[in-house]
Amino acid sequence: MQGKKNYSEKLFTSFRLSERVPEDNFYRVLNQELDLRFLYKETTQYYGNEGQISIDPVVFFKLMLVGYLENINSDRRIIAFASMRLDILFFIGYDIDEPLPWHSTLSRTRQLYGEQVFLKLFQKVLSMC
Repeated sequence: MQGKKNYSEKLFTSFRLSERVPEDNFYRVLNQELDLRFLYKETTQYYGNEGQISIDPVVFFKLMLVGYLENINSDRRIIAFASMRLDILFFIGYDIDEPLPWHSTLSRTRQLYGEQVFLKLFQKVLSMC
């Protein structure tokens, strides 16, 4: 008898992203090895004390790293790509139902740091890999 799979969307009641990303997944291993906490100190001077909360600098540089590693040169495509990959969501610390930053936030953050600072910090992140 021929089977027919009918898709029925469910409300997840017990879904853990960490259980869906294999232990040997590249981004999971990279996340365990990569300590980017230094970015908070390096970028603190670019933020004020009032207004909306910005993108986390660690998340920003992890997204830039994903773009580099996956050969994606568009901020819009980086966000679209990350939204479809459970391992990358886990890598950047976002859950499946958590909205990602707007693609324009990536370019504005890069402009905020300036080219020299961005390149210096990104090269340091790459060297840590």
